[in-house]
Amino acid sequence: MPASARILLAFGAVAGMLAVLLGAFGAHALRERLPADLLAIYQTAVQYHFWHALGLLAIGLTLLHVPGSGAIRAAGWLMLAGIVVFSGSLYLLATTGTRWLGAITPLGGFAFIAAWALYGWGVWRAAL
Repeated sequence: MPASARILLAFGAVAGMLAVLLGAFGAHALRERLPADLLAIYQTAVQYHFWHALGLLAIGLTLLHVPGSGAIRAAGWLMLAGIVVFSGSLYLLATTGTRWLGAITPLGGFAFIAAWALYGWGVWRAAL
């Protein structure tokens, strides 16, 4: 198995596991402790975290078939960075109430957008 595929599949699995853990934590431990607006922010973090963990798995599986694609490999790293920055900043904002963290969140969103674009480009190029 190519190293890039193995690494991104492992990160995808860990990201999925953490999304479940953090989602359960939010649903059970934070439901009564956070105001509704912060709980909604936390739930957004979990939702994007989960979807992009699945995206990491898709990218890792694709790299099994196209191991030399720099675009697909870069998409995986951007997807991981998006999870950390987008969801991470929202998790922290929701649990600490530190509103300035919301200014960082769009950087993670940009990483997600770029990751999906590179993934699509890499798959398109591999089909040629």
